[in-house]
Amino acid sequence: MDNIELRLDAVPLDATVWSPFGWLPVQDTDSRDGESRLFFEWNDVHLNLIGHAADEVSHTERGLRCEMLFRHLTHTQAILVLNCPAVMAVAPAGCTFESRGDLEEVKAFLLQPQDSFVLDRGTWHWGPFPVGQPRVELYNVQGLRYSEDNDCATLANLGASIEVLTR
Repeated sequence: MDNIELRLDAVPLDATVWSPFGWLPVQDTDSRDGESRLFFEWNDVHLNLIGHAADEVSHTERGLRCEMLFRHLTHTQAILVLNCPAVMAVAPAGCTFESRGDLEEVKAFLLQPQDSFVLDRGTWHWGPFPVGQPRVELYNVQGLRYSEDNDCATLANLGASIEVLTR
């Protein structure tokens, strides 16, 4: 198979654009507060601090290369970016990554410090990875046993990779 290099511009986090992948927390005074809920099938909700380093992924002249995405079927995941701009790629839970057509469903987001979001159960994700810094720090709520529920879609199996543009 030929290596398809899909290029995605990372767009700012926006509730409407983000909605196929999860939801954005709202103020407690917002009438929508409480409409969306976290879910933990194994009742193992866990809060910690995590991070990703720039050297965990390949870099290109104009961005970062996404070569795989992960997902968790048993729980939602809530993240708050703490210290620097970062990028993330996501795809809806319904994607199987068994055909190249699923690549069209992948979207990329440019995240800023204090951006927060929730990934729906099964949402494929890559990152967040730092932009212009050695490491992004993240406030993270997810299932404690996430490693037992961590599907991986390797894009090389489709002869593909994605370049997430940051410049």
